[in-house]
Amino acid sequence: MKSAITISLVSQSRGGPFVLWDDLAAGMDLAKSLGFDGIEIFAPGPEFFVEYKDSSGNSVLSMARERGVAIAAIGTGAGWVKHRLSMADPDSSVRRSAMEFLEQMLQAASELRAPMIIGSMQGRSSPSVSSEQARGWLREGLASLDATASKLGAEILYEPLNRYETDQATTLAGGLELIAGLQKTRLLADWFHMNIEEADMAESLRQAGSAIGHIHFADTNRRAVGFGHLQVGPLIAALRDIGYEGFLSAEVFAWPDSKTAAEQTIAAYRRWVEAS
Repeated sequence: MKSAITISLVSQSRGGPFVLWDDLAAGMDLAKSLGFDGIEIFAPGPEFFVEYKDSSGNSVLSMARERGVAIAAIGTGAGWVKHRLSMADPDSSVRRSAMEFLEQMLQAASELRAPMIIGSMQGRSSPSVSSEQARGWLREGLASLDATASKLGAEILYEPLNRYETDQATTLAGGLELIAGLQKTRLLADWFHMNIEEADMAESLRQAGSAIGHIHFADTNRRAVGFGHLQVGPLIAALRDIGYEGFLSAEVFAWPDSKTAAEQTIAAYRRWVEAS
């Protein structure tokens, strides 16, 4: 298993569960100095990866390679928090725009050799959209993106969220139903959401097995692991049982500040993964 930490570059997500903020180069440097294996990037849109250059003119991929830091995943939540795009919006033009945004993000992610996350953009039912219809649109969109991912050699991570954020899939079992038959789409298991929805988190991880492609390493209060009351040992044991070798990525609040949250995360990773 490998360690990672989130970097948000989206001003509209200010106050959200991301450890590092605003400065990608500085975030990469801190991640490297603390011993993280990778970073998860929450970018404002696909154009960011085309336009962004550091002071030396290096691209995002070049910056990561220069520092020896992997790009663990690319988040797409800016599609919702910045552009209000949802795969389950009642307006077909909004759904089309959501798909265009995700297709472009998938292209960017493939060029970075990183998986693309679909979380908040999955949407939910509403007074004008039944849960069955919302889920149908989501499944249709996931299937289309999965086909594109197959052509690009890319990977998609679908993230079940808790009931307060979606009613599409709130458990890993529900996520498995949604991605059944897809070839390039796996599950993102977020421990914060799982703590709310799963009766037995460790058993849910075992049941999902090889379908798990990414972990959000978060405590019960969405702070860094160790700042809540999560029972971490059984979860790491479950991941070892299923042969998980991917990232444990801290999508947590910068509490009490970014550096402390980062230091707590890597200390927890070393305690539960490296030393156990």
